[in-house]
Amino acid sequence: MADKMIKITLKKSVIGASPLQRKVVEALGLRKLNQTVERPDTPQTRGAVEKVKHLLQIEEV
Repeated sequence: MADKMIKITLKKSVIGASPLQRKVVEALGLRKLNQTVERPDTPQTRGAVEKVKHLLQIEEV
């Protein structure tokens, strides 16, 4: 499962988000709007994405 990757893009601003949601976005490695990162497709990454899915766009690579 760790050999698969997911591409995560920050599509909405974290200005109105809760402090917990801001920390999750930062922990994913996202800082700027429309920034894209690739992360391994693990349960931990999927859990973090699930908490802020309304701010992100996710693609499986």
